Amino acid sequence: MSEPSSAPTTDRPDPVPLIDLVAQHRMIEAEIGAAVGRIFAEQRFILGDEVAEFECDVAEYCESREAIGCASGTDALILSLMALDIGPGDEVITSPYTFFATGSAIHRLGAKPVFVDIDPVSFNLDPAAVDAAVTANSKVILPVHLFGQCAEMAPLWQIASKASLTIVEDACQAIGAEYRQRRAGVLGTLACFSFFPTKNLGGAGDGGLVTSNDPVLAKRIRRLRVHGDAGQYEHVEVGLNSRLDALQAAILRVKLRHLDEWTLARQRNAGRYEVLFEEYGLLDAITLPATLPDRRHVYNQYCVRVADGRRDEVLAGLRQRQIGCGIYYPKPLHLQTCFADLGYRAGSLPVAEQAAMETIALPVYPELSEEQQERVVRAIADTLGRKPRHTPTHSVPRPKFLSTDIREKASRADKTG
Repeated sequence: MSEPSSAPTTDRPDPVPLIDLVAQHRMIEAEIGAAVGRIFAEQRFILGDEVAEFECDVAEYCESREAIGCASGTDALILSLMALDIGPGDEVITSPYTFFATGSAIHRLGAKPVFVDIDPVSFNLDPAAVDAAVTANSKVILPVHLFGQCAEMAPLWQIASKASLTIVEDACQAIGAEYRQRRAGVLGTLACFSFFPTKNLGGAGDGGLVTSNDPVLAKRIRRLRVHGDAGQYEHVEVGLNSRLDALQAAILRVKLRHLDEWTLARQRNAGRYEVLFEEYGLLDAITLPATLPDRRHVYNQYCVRVADGRRDEVLAGLRQRQIGCGIYYPKPLHLQTCFADLGYRAGSLPVAEQAAMETIALPVYPELSEEQQERVVRAIADTLGRKPRHTPTHSVPRPKFLSTDIREKASRADKTG
């Protein structure tokens, strides 16, 4: 008889991913399978009724008159600027603290991206900086609703009106977000969305969409996405090949039905983080994301600031403990090599640069468990040498400092089961 193994055993918990797309898919696998199967049975893969129905669904969701599907969020930005005839000599004022596509779409059309600094609380455009940047060449203000929270739109509307500028929303991270009870997608003349898989409404690949209340611009974008074809191979202008696949539309239609439920879960996770960071006595070292007044924050990312130059230490501590985390974004656009000719230098936009050095994105996806969240915060506390003030409760939070939006939605969810 052999001796029992004396090899050491480990009870190391499973990793906590930054985002878990598999968990989401498991819950809707049958619905997705049926939708995809229908498309294969019909063998209609490009545009068509499925895309048209999805466009109607999103228009209704965003409360816009028009929605035009395209191949990606990047193309949504490019098509929007093309429809406004943005080109060489024009300036587009936007944020340096965003995904590269925001700046590249402007540059690709020969226009000049004018980067201005951000608000340190929301990470969105600072309206005062926008106002100071307006010149005779300015044509568009392109605010980014970063991480799922709308920019401060009222002063931007005033600036745009005063200077006869057009507002194009980069809402690629913000479907369902609201400003003064109006949805992202109707806060400017045009709005751009991305359905990259990690977005709150994510497909099985790339996809994008433009919303608008302007039927003339919408008609032009529909034409531009198919090579400028007005019908019957009559090309009245040179456009793009940027069509949304029917497969993506079918998948996104299924997911759109669950989006508000997932948003509520993200908001509740954000609220639970507030409780846990307070319980671990970390609020002097970690600045949590704030939901500004009159907003519905949808938490595409949950980004915290780490004080005293310890961001990279915390990042390493999380990764050592197999906790998913990320940096959005490590290098602002105005400091990217490809934009060096614009003349920006380190120190030009200090608020954005500080954010790039201090922020960490933590898991906030809807399926994140209470135990996983507690592990995230405990890992940060361990790295910073902190102990909880009292035993974490793991309960659904109802703290007084939780935003009104989250409290009310959580309460309604409890009443309805």
